Amino acid sequence: MSNESESTNLPDPFQAMTNLWETNLKNWKSMRDTSLDSWSKMMIDTVNSDEYSHTSGQWLDTYLTLSQPYRRLIDIMMTQVLSSLNMPMRTDVTSLAERLTNIETRLDDQDAKLDDILSAIKAVSISKPTTPKPTNNNSARAKGAR
Repeated sequence: MSNESESTNLPDPFQAMTNLWETNLKNWKSMRDTSLDSWSKMMIDTVNSDEYSHTSGQWLDTYLTLSQPYRRLIDIMMTQVLSSLNMPMRTDVTSLAERLTNIETRLDDQDAKLDDILSAIKAVSISKPTTPKPTNNNSARAKGAR
């Protein structure tokens, strides 16, 4: 029994390493958070400065100016490739979408006109009572003569 009590009182050899690991991890997390906060503040100050916005504007203007000829070249190449593959181009799809929108608008207008005509017919039929049709005596005589 004394062996059991002695074995439970033995120090854990990995406990010291675990404690050291946890301490180092806490220190590392603290350094990381401090570093991220300082970088964040510095980047916010940099991005909100007039110099940064001016430089960004110049860079973007230069990029757009230089990329324009390449964009035209790519558009021409895409047009040729899509034509050779018998596939629709962006302009074809856009034109088709505009036509379908126009057709849909016309159908909506026709539907509204038909609704107006239907309501007018209903208004006339309500205001004018229906009279019974007169019976045709000739047809009754013809039946009796047979």
